[in-house]
Amino acid sequence: MSTIDYAIIAVYFLGVLLIGYLFSKRDKNTTQYFLADRNVGWVAIGASLFATNISSEHFLGLAGTGSKTGLAVGHFEWLACLIVLLLGWLFTPFYLKSGVFTIPEFIEKRYNSASRYYLSIVSIFAYIFTKVSISLYAGGILLHSVVGWDLYTSAIVIVIVTGIYTVMGGLSAVIYTDLIQMFILITGSIVLTLIGLDYAGGWTTVVNNTPTEFWSMFKPMSDPDFPWTGIVFGAPIVGIWYWCTDQYIVQRVLSAKNIDHAQAGTILAGFLKILPVFILVLPGIIVFSITNGEVTGDKSYAWMITNLLPTGLKGLVIAGLLAALMSSLSGMFNSTSTLLTIDIYKKLKPDADEKQLVNFGRLTTGIIVILGLLWIPFISILSDERMYVYLQSVQSYISPPIAALFLFGVFWNRVNGKGAIAALITGFIVGVFRFALEVFHKLYTLQNEFLVSIATINFLHFAIIIFIISSIVLVGVSLLTEVPSRSTLKNLTFANVDVDFHEPTPWRKRNIFMSLLLVMILIYLWWTFR
Repeated sequence: MSTIDYAIIAVYFLGVLLIGYLFSKRDKNTTQYFLADRNVGWVAIGASLFATNISSEHFLGLAGTGSKTGLAVGHFEWLACLIVLLLGWLFTPFYLKSGVFTIPEFIEKRYNSASRYYLSIVSIFAYIFTKVSISLYAGGILLHSVVGWDLYTSAIVIVIVTGIYTVMGGLSAVIYTDLIQMFILITGSIVLTLIGLDYAGGWTTVVNNTPTEFWSMFKPMSDPDFPWTGIVFGAPIVGIWYWCTDQYIVQRVLSAKNIDHAQAGTILAGFLKILPVFILVLPGIIVFSITNGEVTGDKSYAWMITNLLPTGLKGLVIAGLLAALMSSLSGMFNSTSTLLTIDIYKKLKPDADEKQLVNFGRLTTGIIVILGLLWIPFISILSDERMYVYLQSVQSYISPPIAALFLFGVFWNRVNGKGAIAALITGFIVGVFRFALEVFHKLYTLQNEFLVSIATINFLHFAIIIFIISSIVLVGVSLLTEVPSRSTLKNLTFANVDVDFHEPTPWRKRNIFMSLLLVMILIYLWWTFR
């Protein structure tokens, strides 16, 4: 890299640190620090939802998987457009009306405290095994390729810079740096994609130089990675957990001024999620075309940066990648500290004052980061140079019982706390069993045919199995035990929520129109790349 490239990256780092410093000067209570004083507008919410979701594993992972399988991995991005609408229209009214700080707190109100502790602990572990570790792994690959730093040096530098502005400014700093980072990462990735297309000889040349199946989104049921049955029935289960019930994402909606701004923010995020297929998956296919398939996997995106970009633009694109990584990590840091502070520390020490809670929140990410760093070596073993597939597979073992709880919980008054904890424990045992078998099989190769069949069944198909098992347990145990008191379900289920869903306000009409437009665009895209 040239001096100009380094200067661009330095300006970016100074900018995000300045934002963290400015927000650190404000007085803070728990609402200000963890929920940005519940006063964030729809543009910032939509930008933050997108930027928090898009991390360096999306850049490297989507491009890497695209270079091996084509556009099909983009299903997760376009399905997210629909799932984020569920967040806005289905779940947001319950979250905001109930006045909760965290999603586990909502689960406690709907079910019981045992379910709350389970969700908090599982969420924290999920951050370690899917978000922190894989984000740092991807960032390490990037910086090693373009700067030459080793994996752990790169990871530690990224953690330190991100941690500084997150700890200083709280969620306000996270959201408003996300707003800037969204523009940086989109601009950088569009520039790289256009340069790659030009270098490859244009769209027609790329299509002609790649396998025909690369351009089909819907794969056969026997496809090992993205069977259409898994995409249609399994991927939405993972999506509901991630977009609608995970503190890491939903915390942005909880900070909204009101329901209208929250819903408009989710709609904006839905439109933005159309882009990754064209600016993140497509570059991997372009690399396959340019190199005749010699460069594939997670190093594809870094290859484009180091081989195709001129001075100045290289710094801009790397700044965009770092923006994606840091926005994702900062969101994780703040969400983890929120869960540990509100769901655990405050429950154990109810007399803690505002200053103690905020200070504890500022000190809780260290162990999580260390564990994430320690897990990095295992990712390269499990991901098979397709970290995005690894990310989705691990989430497929965690998400089904949680998705079942939320879906049944808001639609049906009859399910209760005993059914909830039974379903969570059952789903957890089944998911951990599958994950352990998968790891053991990849490391040592299982000999038992039955165990091999469980370890190798497509992860999306297995997510469906876990969801069905968890739902049966939830319903069965609930029906065999007491009926929940209706008075305890205020603003927690459709039958008891104090929101007029049919109120024809200008905001509501606009949000409905934009939601329908988004759905129509998605139908057109799926038909085009069917």
